[in-house]
Order: sequence, then C-alpha cells, then structure tokens
Amino acid sequence: MSEELRNRAIRSFVLRQGRVSPAQQRALEELKPRYGIPYQETLLDLDQAFGRGAPKILEIGFGMGETSARIAAAHPENDYLGIEVHGPGVGSLLKQIDEGGLANLRIMQHDAVEVLKHMIGPETLSGVHIFFPDPWHKKRHHKRRLIQPALVALLCDKLKPGGYLHAATDWQEYAEHILAVLSAEPRLANTAQDYAPRPDYRPLTKFEQRGLRLGHGVWDIVFRKK
Repeated sequence: MSEELRNRAIRSFVLRQGRVSPAQQRALEELKPRYGIPYQETLLDLDQAFGRGAPKILEIGFGMGETSARIAAAHPENDYLGIEVHGPGVGSLLKQIDEGGLANLRIMQHDAVEVLKHMIGPETLSGVHIFFPDPWHKKRHHKRRLIQPALVALLCDKLKPGGYLHAATDWQEYAEHILAVLSAEPRLANTAQDYAPRPDYRPLTKFEQRGLRLGHGVWDIVFRKK
C-alpha cells in the first residue's frame, strides 16, 4: 500500500448533501438495510453478498443512480456494487433498486478508497466504472481528483486479469489527465488508440444528451488489466 493511500487525508469528495426528499429519506430508512452493505474493516465475500457467483462490477460515485440502475437492469448476468457518499443519491438508487427488482445491484455509502482497502479482495473485480467524477476545475484543487496514480494502482490490485477500468468525463482537461494516469500504470493496457467509443452498456444520460446537442464533448477511457 502506498504512503499516499495509507495516510490519505484529502478526500476526493465534499459532502454537499443537499436536500433529501421524503421519499429518499424513507428509502434510506427502510430499504438501505435490505439493499445496502454496511462498511466494516473486514473482507467482503462478494459472491455471498449477492447470493451467487457472477462477474462483479464496482461503480465509484453513482450520483443519483439512473445510469447504475439502467446498466444493472440491462445486464442481469453481472452483479454491480455502487459506492456513493451523498444521501440523496443513495436514497434515489435504493428506490430504483426496489421498484425495478434489481437483485444484482447493491449499495455502499462510504468512502470508496476505504472500501477498496479493507473490503474488496485481490483480483475479485471484473470491471470498475467511474462515470463523470468531479473534475475539480481549479488547479489548486486538482489534488482532490479521484483518479490519481495511487487509486489506479489500488484498483489494479482488485481487478482480475482481463478486467476493465472505464472512466468517462465531459471535461477535456480531466480526460487528458485520466488518460495520462491510466497510461502510466504498467499493469493496464488501453483498449483504444487514446479515447474509446462509448461502450454500448453505458447509456447516455439526459444531461449528457443535452450537452452533446450543444456541442460539448464527452470522453470515454477504457483500459484492461494485462
């Protein structure tokens, strides 16, 4: 474990909780015990948590969860573990899991780095999704960006050989940063010359569709573990 992750003080997120709606609050109270996995500093048996052996995909920062729910519904052959710290998003996705009967999607409300360090075993993940992480636009805040060499190395520890790491961003400078960081990790290989076409499994969000109509760019970066 690198010194950067061992002594991690700078968070890659800020708890801007916003307003939790009554429906989201009910979901947090009633559904989180059913579909949530509590954080603990012991290794998590992912097959036991989902009740079956299937490819396990980790998503870091699922926002309000619409994309997560759509991917899980379209791919029942995979199991998905979503990690998010913000209460409104967790409540929103809990409702979607319950309403959609998504037995292959579970949630953790905790810091992703701590979950990876303490709960995810080596070479257990078939994939990792990091869609539209906070770009931290100001240069003095770049150290807060989630995708940094230490995290990528940790993710590589948890990925199976052949497993993939898929990041997407609508901020070009952050896309360049992500591409450079992933390219520098010797255990990863790019699946494209630089940026990848959007894989079919990642649906377009309403926000993304609006941005594309306005001429804004979106960059997908997909690497595989050698």
